[in-house]
Amino acid sequence: MAALSMWDRWRDSDVWHSFKRSPTAIVAALIAAVCLFCSLFAPWVAPHNPFDLATLNLMDSRLPPAWLEGGNPSYLLGTDDQGRDILSALFYGARISLLVGLASVLLSLVVGVALGLLAGFVGGAVDAFIMRVCDVMLSFPSILVALLIDGIGRALFPNAHDTLAFGVLIFAIALTGWVQYARTVRGSTLVERQKEYVQAARVIGVTPLRIMARHVLPNVMGPVLVLATIQVAAAILTEATLSFLGVGVPPTSPSLGTLIRIGNDTLFSGDWWITIFPGVMLVLIALSVNLLGDWLRDALNPKLQ
Repeated sequence: MAALSMWDRWRDSDVWHSFKRSPTAIVAALIAAVCLFCSLFAPWVAPHNPFDLATLNLMDSRLPPAWLEGGNPSYLLGTDDQGRDILSALFYGARISLLVGLASVLLSLVVGVALGLLAGFVGGAVDAFIMRVCDVMLSFPSILVALLIDGIGRALFPNAHDTLAFGVLIFAIALTGWVQYARTVRGSTLVERQKEYVQAARVIGVTPLRIMARHVLPNVMGPVLVLATIQVAAAILTEATLSFLGVGVPPTSPSLGTLIRIGNDTLFSGDWWITIFPGVMLVLIALSVNLLGDWLRDALNPKLQ
């Protein structure tokens, strides 16, 4: 009954009505849902396992898409230089890209929201210190910071397991992503802490930590959700860039960026499908998430209702 009640409230909300009236949001949500489904259920949806070396056949390498001359119906989008099915590689590669993107955004969101709340609510020297750290972080390009952290992690752990390599990559992307959340939450908290409900909570003896968690935080999460949606696309693109440069995920678990880099070596030899299809997949994911973020920003803005 509780789940049904929540669904009824969601259907009656302004956000749902805004979603139903936006064809762009509906198409973007469908594209994102299809990409997410194919990546999450890649072992069952993909026609082949492109990373199982026992199933690869070098005789099938560089086959064009099935609709072109020389194509094989078993490989709808063709194969790469190792005989891997491009379609299956897209599903598995998107799985890795989405995992790294979502995990890095979640980590940066938690850190940024916590520091932004603290800076905005406490103020004084704490606020000044956190904001100066944000200014320092913003002075460095995010890609260079990610490259630095990834390089340090590989130097400290040269024989690290793939799981640790994923952790280093997620931390490298999140290290520059938390600043936007901190600045956004800090600005909203400065406004919220002056309102009557916060003053009333202080008068009745509610602890500052409880005020921040129970009263201020729910009222500053609207812009954070919009920012997080857009940052997911940015994090996926950052991961793809690092993987394209050869410092991303391990070669045994290539993401979309790695697939684009592999195909880039053979792009001008006529094997365009090896790099074009991963690039299209990356663009579709990033574009659909960005469009959803734009819609959510408008839907949560009361001035546009």
